[in-house]
Amino acid sequence: MNKTVLIVDDESRLRKLVADFLSREGYAILEAENGRIALDVLDRAAVDLVILDVMMPEQDGWTVCREIRKKSNIPVIMLTARGEEIDQLFAFEIGADEYITKPFSPKILTARVNSLFRRLDRDKQFSYDGLTIDPTARQVLIANQFLDLSPKEYDLLIYLAENKGKALSRQQILDHVWDYEYFGDLRTVDTHINRLRAKLQDKHTFIQTIRGYGYRFEAAK
Repeated sequence: MNKTVLIVDDESRLRKLVADFLSREGYAILEAENGRIALDVLDRAAVDLVILDVMMPEQDGWTVCREIRKKSNIPVIMLTARGEEIDQLFAFEIGADEYITKPFSPKILTARVNSLFRRLDRDKQFSYDGLTIDPTARQVLIANQFLDLSPKEYDLLIYLAENKGKALSRQQILDHVWDYEYFGDLRTVDTHINRLRAKLQDKHTFIQTIRGYGYRFEAAK
């Protein structure tokens, strides 16, 4: 499902500029021209991230950010002409996740949005039919019992789980888990997969072999 971004700014041309760039990345876009409308949208729609101006009529960005934090932890990026350090510190104090000053690069803003979603996805806990992966703590549990995984076994499992349902080649796995500087044999992947499967007990079937290609993580949530 596409992530939904709410753009809140009283300048229609700026909203259109930001919307055009984010739409190209596949984001669904909602817009609001002031703080009051923004809060109405948040009450009736599922929003994954808010891009928020500060100086707006009816309700300013500070007020909106405070109201959001009373109800939700969705990411908020402040996009404003107020570039003083005191304003930035205040924004973070009331719950903003990012602060970008005008004039700004739409490409940089888009990159910040992408980066923020990637960071949130990395921190998100995965749970599949009794198997729980906690990226923040780097812990894996089966039926609430911790598994003793090596760092590489953990990195391998989290990479497979993050790409659930996707066929990953041995080379892709090697490049991501062992990084592009590693010149080892592709059989390294198979060896670690076998060790990981042994530790996953009855959940070893979650890691499926694609003959002649690689592996796929497949499990029902």
